Amino acid sequence: MFDKLTDRALDAFYLTPQIHFDCDREMVIENCRRIEEYNEVFMQLVSGKLCIQIWGSGLRAYDFRTHGLIVRGKIERVEFIERSARRDERSAERLCEDKR
Repeated sequence: MFDKLTDRALDAFYLTPQIHFDCDREMVIENCRRIEEYNEVFMQLVSGKLCIQIWGSGLRAYDFRTHGLIVRGKIERVEFIERSARRDERSAERLCEDKR
C-alpha cells in the first residue's frame, strides 16, 4: 500500500522520468538524477526508478541542469532497466552494472 502511495506522489509531483525524442538525433530526459557512464557510443543514466542505457554514435550530453539532460547524436538503441524498489543508491548502482 505504501508503494502505491509513493508512486502516486511521484507522479503527482512529476518526479518520474519524462523522456522526449526528436527522431533519432535528440533525447530529452527530465528528472535525470545522475550520469553513471558517458562516452561517444554509450551512456548510462539514473532517472527515478529507471536505469537508462543509450547506445549510438557521436553521443553528447548537453544542459545537465537541475535533474534534466539533453542527449544529442545518432541514437541507435535505448534500454530501460527497472531499479530495485529499495532506496539504497549503492544497490541500485550494482543493479545497473549487473544488467550490462
